[in-house]
Parts: sequence; structure tokens; C-alpha cells
Amino acid sequence: MTTAIIVAAGKGTRMGPNVDKLFLDIAGRPVVAHTWQRFDDANCIQEIILVVRDGMQSAFQDLAKGLALKKPFRLVAGGAERQDSVWNGLHAVSDATEIVAIQDGARPCTSLALIEATVEAARECGAAVAAQPVTDTIKESANGKVIDRTLDRSKLWAVQTPQAFHLEIIHRGLAEVKKRGMHVTDDTAACELIGQKVHLISSIQPNPKITTPEDIAYAALLLQREGMTTQAPRLRR
Repeated sequence: MTTAIIVAAGKGTRMGPNVDKLFLDIAGRPVVAHTWQRFDDANCIQEIILVVRDGMQSAFQDLAKGLALKKPFRLVAGGAERQDSVWNGLHAVSDATEIVAIQDGARPCTSLALIEATVEAARECGAAVAAQPVTDTIKESANGKVIDRTLDRSKLWAVQTPQAFHLEIIHRGLAEVKKRGMHVTDDTAACELIGQKVHLISSIQPNPKITTPEDIAYAALLLQREGMTTQAPRLRR
């Protein structure tokens, strides 16, 4: 059984004060509604856990009433940090769960093909992540004022979501994060701590995360273009 954990407990402060980016309208629906519907439509997903800010449960229940949902879902209160929210989600999955696919609630354009490919790779390899090769030249600066060095972009990948894992692997990885008192910004970092290899799934189509107001217009354009010929994601070995 594969369970999707949609992390929707962040505040999205870069959108400005008193703005909940997950409920901003995009192509006629709230951002998180698009994300939720994608995973409900994915054949490889059997149940969905939404990790939400405490107090927002009723808003998500109301949202569900307006969607044509087929999969069972549960709402779980988030934690102080993203890793805490994922931890809470892991403890809410059904006993039969073997694979978990963790998704940012603010990624409304993730393709069904990418979800399927990431889950399948995790089933085969233990852990997998959607990612894109970096195309810009990347500079490192310790003080944010002057360049220290240029990084080799041929070795750099920008990771996204979904990030999929055998349940035991990600549970063990995040337990190690908690044990060490660390802060990680994505779940694959927890795998690195325990020596678990994470396989890259090349995300060929744009898969943006809604972070700034400009991202809304970009994602809306992508959603309008759907239905055109798409390419299948590739596993990088």
C-alpha cells in the first residue's frame, strides 16, 4: 500500500503577512486543491494524509466537499518545522502502508507521470526524489556579499517533491534527525544521515513550488497548457 503525505502546514511568509498561499486561487481552485486532486487521481496512491496547521482542519474539510475525491484521507496537525509535520504524518498512515510519497502542498503542477515514476523507483530502490539538473551557474558566498567560488553545476540537482520512500527507511532517517537535534529542509537529507541512497527522477516538465506572488501566474499558465503531449520522467542511476 502506498500513502501520500501532503505537507500543508506552512505559513508561506514570503507571500506577505496574513496570506495563506495554499488557499490562493489558481485556475479556479485553491493551490492545495490542485495538489490534493493530483494525488487522488494517481493510480499508485491508496490513501492520503494531509498535514495541516492546527485550527485549519475545518477549512480542509470544507475544501474536500467541493472536490471529486475517491481516496480515503485523514487530516493531521502539523509541527513546528516541516520535518516535525512529516513525522506526524508518518505516524498517521495505515498499518498496511509500505511506501510513502511526501509532497509539498504548494506544488500544484506535479504530473501524474512523475508521481508514478517516483513511487515505482522508491519501491525498487528504497528512496527516490523528483529533481531537475541545475542549469544556472551557481556561486558560493559565505557572507552574501562577495563570491568565494564557482560550483560545478554538472553535479548539481534541484530537488523537488514528490519524495518517496519505504516507510521503514524514512522513519529511521527522521528518527536520526530528531536524535541529533538537526534541522533539515527536505526528507532526502534524513536518508543521507543513515547512508540510504536516494535515486533521482528527472522531472522533465515544470514542477514549481508556489513561494512568491509571481509563481501564481506561472503555475496558472502551466495548468492551462495541460493536455498537450508530455514526456515521461527518467530514473537517474
